[in-house]
Amino acid sequence: MDIKFSKLTAAGNDFVLIDNRKNIVAEKDYSNIAKKLCNRRYSIGGDGLILLEKSVAKDFKMKYFNSDGSHASMCGNGGRSVAKFAYSLGAVDAKMTFETDAGIINAEILPCDKVKLDLYDPKDLKQNIKIKVDKKKFDVDFINTGVPHAVIFVDDVENINVFKYGRKIRHHKTFAPTGTNVDFVEVAKDNTLLVRTYERGVEDETLACGTGVTASGIISVLKGFTKSPVNIIARGGDKLSVSLRNTNSIVRNVVLEGPAVISFKGIVAVH
Repeated sequence: MDIKFSKLTAAGNDFVLIDNRKNIVAEKDYSNIAKKLCNRRYSIGGDGLILLEKSVAKDFKMKYFNSDGSHASMCGNGGRSVAKFAYSLGAVDAKMTFETDAGIINAEILPCDKVKLDLYDPKDLKQNIKIKVDKKKFDVDFINTGVPHAVIFVDDVENINVFKYGRKIRHHKTFAPTGTNVDFVEVAKDNTLLVRTYERGVEDETLACGTGVTASGIISVLKGFTKSPVNIIARGGDKLSVSLRNTNSIVRNVVLEGPAVISFKGIVAVH
C-alpha cells in the first residue's frame, strides 16, 4: 500500500503525518504502521505517527502513536504539528478546534512558522515526591498535561544522564503501572528554563517534548521559580513559551507556543 505523508518537525520533535479523513489506514493497523514508518533505518523515521481524522463536532480529530507503536492521548509538539498540517491541506482556517484523546484543543497558526495551542487544564498534581534511584535521591513533582510527567529541577541539566535516570524513573514503582515521562529542568536567567526530556514510548531522550515543556513551565510557576509566560529552551535549541493562570495552585488557561515546520512530503510504501 502506498500512502501519502508529510514529515513535520516541532522544536526538534519529528513526526510522520497522514491525512486519514478517508480512512486510508484502518484503525487496527495504527500501531504497526507507526512502528514501521517511524523506524529511522528502514523508513521515514520519527518520534511518532499522527493521523488526521474526521470529527463530527470539531474541525478534525488527532490520533497519536509513539514510535514504539504505543498510543498516547496527547502530544504537545504533535498538536502544533497536526494544526500546521491541517492548515497546509486547506482543511481549516488559521484558528481551529480539534479533538484529542485527552480533550479539546484550540490552535492558531501564527507568523514565522509558529503555532499556539490553548490546552485543557492539567490534572493529578502531586508535589515533592521523594524517590531513590541507584542511591541517588530525587525530589519529583508530578503532573498530567495530557500525558503524565515527572518534573525534576537540577542545578546543571547538561551534566544529567537523562537516558540512565530517565529510564529508571520512567519505570519507577511510584508511577506504576503506566509509567511516566521524565523532565530534567534547570532554571536559567531571564525567566527561562532549560529542559531535557526522557519520553515514554520513544524510550529515549528527545530533542523536545511539548507536554513536557508545558509540565515544566507549570511546575516552575507553582514553585515560584518563574512567572508566566515562561520562556523554555528544549534540548534541540528551539525556544517555546508556556503561559498560564495560577490561583491557589489551581492552574487554568494553559497556552503552549512554539515552532512547527513541514520538512518534506512524499509517498511511502507500507508492506
